[in-house]
Amino acid sequence: MVAYALRRLLGLVPVLFFVSFVTFGLIRLAPGDPVLIVLGGKKVDPATAAVLREQFGLVGDPFSQYIAWLGRALSGDLGESFRLRQDVVSLIVDRLPLTLELIGLSMLIAIAVGVPLGVLQAHRRNSVIDYAGSLLALIGLSAPVYFSAIVGVLVFAVWLGWVPAFGAGSDPLDQLHHLLLPAAALALGTIALTSRMTRSAMIEALTSDYIEAARAKGLPERTILVKHALRNALIPVVTVTSLQVGFLLVGSVLVETTLGLGGLGSLITDAIQNRDYPVIQATVLLLTVAFSILNLATDLVYGVIDPRIRLG
Repeated sequence: MVAYALRRLLGLVPVLFFVSFVTFGLIRLAPGDPVLIVLGGKKVDPATAAVLREQFGLVGDPFSQYIAWLGRALSGDLGESFRLRQDVVSLIVDRLPLTLELIGLSMLIAIAVGVPLGVLQAHRRNSVIDYAGSLLALIGLSAPVYFSAIVGVLVFAVWLGWVPAFGAGSDPLDQLHHLLLPAAALALGTIALTSRMTRSAMIEALTSDYIEAARAKGLPERTILVKHALRNALIPVVTVTSLQVGFLLVGSVLVETTLGLGGLGSLITDAIQNRDYPVIQATVLLLTVAFSILNLATDLVYGVIDPRIRLG
């Protein structure tokens, strides 16, 4: 398993080269001159603009710019933000914890609600509970995350006053209070997919011969559901749930922008709007690494859930 993990990590190297090259080219095809955006549209003499272009590393053809950027990146220098004039790595380190907390809390909510709901739906198949869970899944899959966030603010912050509408809070407890609403809005789609996948996998497991044998032995229904059926149904659930973390990373951009949280999502949005090339490049690489490591972790978890699976 260790050798398998090392091979996967080494395989990430060419992926990062490819992603960095494509991202570097695509962001330069987008309309808008970063120098003019930094200057706020003010007219400046060509000499001043030339100095800024040299400072930003925008001199020469795109390929030579990429080679120069790659050389600095391999030494750990991902550049400086055009707009904020701060080191990109420090910007990401400052913003990343809040985004990780948001995604982590959202995933906890999704698992805590989606898995039990799917088990209950499978156990009470074609009942009112099953139909209600299917309706919730339909709503969760249909509603855009920014729409869920806006409706959540209207209902739970404005009408009921249970949670703050905007901001990220100060101390840890206050921050948790502020993140409940955005995390729940972000988790809605994942809850839907997790519950549907859990329901399908549990229905298949509950019709298996080993479940009939467990019932014939007189085992309690709760033991059959949790210890036998759910354990064997977890592999497809883990696959879907882990892949959803990638979508949560994307969804966090919308939620943070909508609710003014100021995490990594807000940093990405500002960078795209202002053509801040170094920030865009660094955040895309970070997301690529995160998604690849997450897929690796998912494969390793398979072996823990089901010892019959061998990775080598």
